[in-house]
Order: sequence, then structure tokens, then C-alpha cells
Amino acid sequence: MADPKGFLKVQERELPPRRPVPVRLMDWKEVYEQQEPGALRRQAGRCMDCGVPFCHQGCPLGNLIPEWNDLMWRGEGRQAIERLHATNNFPEFTGRLCPAPCEAACVLGINQPPVTIKQVEVSIIDQAFQNGWVTPHPPERLTGKTVAVVGSGPAGLAAAQQLTRAGHTVAVYERDDRIGGLLRYGIPDFKMEKRQIDLRLQQMQAEGTRFRAGVEIGVDISWSDLKSRYDAVVVATGATVPRDLPIPGRDLSGVHFAMEYLVQQNRTGAGTVVDNQITAEGKHVVVIGGGDTGADCIGTAHRQGAISVTNLAIGKQPPLERPSDQPWPMFPTVFEVSSAHEEGGERRYLASTVEFLANEAGEVRALRVAETEYLDGRRVPKSGTEREIPADLVLIAMGFTGPERDTLEPQLGLPFAPSGALERGVDYTTNEPGVFVAGDAGRGQSLIVWAIAEGRAAAAEVDRYLEGSTRLPAPVRATDRAISV
Repeated sequence: MADPKGFLKVQERELPPRRPVPVRLMDWKEVYEQQEPGALRRQAGRCMDCGVPFCHQGCPLGNLIPEWNDLMWRGEGRQAIERLHATNNFPEFTGRLCPAPCEAACVLGINQPPVTIKQVEVSIIDQAFQNGWVTPHPPERLTGKTVAVVGSGPAGLAAAQQLTRAGHTVAVYERDDRIGGLLRYGIPDFKMEKRQIDLRLQQMQAEGTRFRAGVEIGVDISWSDLKSRYDAVVVATGATVPRDLPIPGRDLSGVHFAMEYLVQQNRTGAGTVVDNQITAEGKHVVVIGGGDTGADCIGTAHRQGAISVTNLAIGKQPPLERPSDQPWPMFPTVFEVSSAHEEGGERRYLASTVEFLANEAGEVRALRVAETEYLDGRRVPKSGTEREIPADLVLIAMGFTGPERDTLEPQLGLPFAPSGALERGVDYTTNEPGVFVAGDAGRGQSLIVWAIAEGRAAAAEVDRYLEGSTRLPAPVRATDRAISV
């Protein structure tokens, strides 16, 4: 363990300060400043000898959290990254983007603020990159087997790295012009600068993973042709079909899905010229949806110079404290203030959007919104409570329903579940021999830690399929749901 009396001596959480709002709104850099080393060591030292570390259960990757907390407290950063990499391929991603269910399961969190696990994690990997401790791990031998991974998000990249290290020749296909999937074009730079992706891709390329950007499977190469070229195929295309809001006025100019908006800004940030870019500059912006994607839109709109930003959520405002029906060590739904919320705008709950209203040019000018009431377990607009909210730009951020099926279904014959996700077995297999499904494509919209865990586990099943056995770790089965998301 770390400091035997650490949780008694230090009872408060210490997180790195965020840059002042007026300063950070002037750029797209990450919002956090570097944490003082002493504060990080104190927080690592709060990790207690709890006997049964429930943080392992909270994280689907099974991260060895007490071990690397202890090593960071002792100043053994190089050993800490080795323990962290033993279970997590990409801590630089999870340490920035994961909502940290491990912290919700921290035993210390029963009667004190939990250990700042996520901050210790990202500090370990940042220190490792700075000191050159992240090196390639090429396979000792090649198997002669080939694997195609379709999709370069966290699930696809995790599967690819594991399979490359097992000795297979792996090619990752990505339809966008750069590798990274949602990490590259869905996550704003103020949450994760893209150099983090590039650093990891350098390691993977040196290990032997091959990347094929700008190739859309199902269009440039058919799924059946791809299957014939490779010994196995991993479908890791994500859940990219957005949930729509089919109400009057949906087709008005100025009403967009959140990802249309976020992707364009990320392309601009990468130096690509985007014609007719959707921008919030000088506009009243309304974001529909109270999740992480909605928060990303809020932060982006502020940086683009929006006049006002209003965030609408159809449900009730979550409680400030863990609710009684979500006891420790469950991952609770609580009210959170992200860096984007801190930057301004208004958040409204129990708000049901009834209609998009148009001006004479056919552009959105306002939303008609009503209070939400619950009838027979359904959320419906409450009659007589309608009001208008000015809006020049509306961003729909209501989540995703599953992977795109335009080519997968007819070309490969893969069935879809009623949820919209691809059907698969507990071992990630499909009805097509040699074709596996990992991440949100088979699970539905979920957390980044689940995507990486499934990528690792699917890689183990692919390796077993190709070689008859495997030594790769498989942290989760395809049906496991250790936390509620």
C-alpha cells in the first residue's frame, strides 16, 4: 500500500487547477494546468490498504490501482507505468476522458472523498511520455496470420495493439483522413489535445501495426472482399447513428446533430479548410441533451463566440449527492459541473422541446419548449407550459442508437439486435466465421474504458480463433455490465 496513514492525514481531494475561464476561452488547449508534484504524491498516498480493492470492480479494465498509487507515492514512476500498461493500453485517453467509475467504487469514498485515481493515472502516463518510458513492444515472432480491424477508435486501436503484439499482421482501416475515430474528430481539443493520439500511434506503428486512413469499408472495399483478404476481421466501427428528434421544424436550416458540429471544428483545428462550417459565432445556441456530447458542444460554442448558450435536458436535475438507490460501489448519477459548464451558459432541466420555429428565410429562430411531466412512466410535455427560447443554432446531442448498417447488413449479413447494436456472442463472435465485433458497435453507446476492455478481450478471442489458444488477457465478456451507463 501507499502511506499507511495517508487517508488519515489527508482527507480532501486535490485536483490540478483549471486555467482561468477568460484565458482558456481564447484557445483550444486543454483546460487543466499541471499539478504540483507534492499534491499528486499526497493524493496517491491516500490509497488505503482496504483488503478488497473495489476500484478493480469499478473499472472494467481491472486496473491495478492500489499498486500504481503506491509506486507513485514512492516516486517510482517507471514501475508505475509498467503496472498501468499491464491492463490499459491507453491511459492517456482514459485519464482525460473517462468519468472514473473506479473513483465511485473507491472504498475510501464510503466516508471520505475518494482518491483522485483518474488524476494519478493521467500523471503517470504523461510523465512516462516525457521521460521516454513509452517504448515499442514488437512481437518476438510473426504468426503469418492477418487481421483487419475496421474502425480506429479506442476499441479498434486496443484490439489492434494486442493482436500485433501477439504476432499477427494487423491493418487498421479508418474512413476518415486521419486515424483516431471519435478520439480524433469527436472529442474537442480542450478535453484532449490530438498530440496524445499521435504519440500512441507512433508506438503502434513501430510495433508493426499498419494504418489505412481514408478507406471506407463497404464503399472503397466491400465487406465480403475484406473478409476474403484477411484471416479475421474485427468490426469496431462504434455507435455513430445519432438519436434524432423528429418534431415539427426538424428540417429547418440551423438544426444539426452534435457530431456534425464537433467534427467540423476538430477538422478546422487540425488545419483542414471546412467549407460552410457550422459555427456558433454571434449566435444564440441551444444544445439539446445533457450528457458529455452536449457539454462538448457548450465548450465549443463558447470558444467560437456564441452570444448565448442554453442547454436543455428532458429529465430531472440529478442530485448533488449519491442517491439511495445507487449505493456504493455503484456508479451513481449525480449533478456534475464540467469545465464547459463552468465557462457559462444556462442549464435547464425538465425541458421538452415541442417545435423548431422558423423565420421568413426558413432558418431556425426559436424553440417552443414545455415543462416535462411524467405520465405512466413516460416523459411528455406538460400542457399550458409552452414558451419560446431564441435560437439561431440548435445542436441535437441526445446520444446514439448504434452502428451504421447500410453496408454491414447487405454485404456481410450480420444481424442487428433490437437495440440497434450488432448481434454477437459472449466471445465477440458473429454468425460469420472469423468476424468479431468489439466496442460500441456491439455494446451500444458506452464509456471509453469499456471500449478498451472490449478491444482487449476481442483480441484474445481472435487470437484463440487463429492459433487455437491465447495468452492475451480478456478482462470482460461481451455481455458483462459491471456498471450502469
